[in-house]
Amino acid sequence: MKAGDKKEINLTDLEKKILVHILKYGPDNAWLMARRLLGISGWRPSYSEDEIEAACLHLESLGLLQKYNGSLKWLPTSSIKPWIKFKQRNRDKKPKGIYFDLTKEGKKLAKQFKNS
Repeated sequence: MKAGDKKEINLTDLEKKILVHILKYGPDNAWLMARRLLGISGWRPSYSEDEIEAACLHLESLGLLQKYNGSLKWLPTSSIKPWIKFKQRNRDKKPKGIYFDLTKEGKKLAKQFKNS
């Protein structure tokens, strides 16, 4: 999608929330987003993990998300408090799950949703 393209993208409410969540909290995976989407707290998932993952894969196919390949070691992610991440038993392992991050186009769109 280039600046001159007027391609209409129809996203569900959940997909919009995922984009804004990743814009606000950084790279995240479906398991965490199911429990803490947009800062909602609680151990019980607010959304289905499969539904979140399917939405992320759809957003990836649209070029709005990409799989995060950076290091997550020693870094707090998402809306999880930093001390929880730092107290991991084995800090040498990358956390489980596929982490997603925004592409350049995804950031632009997420900023629009955040401001509206």
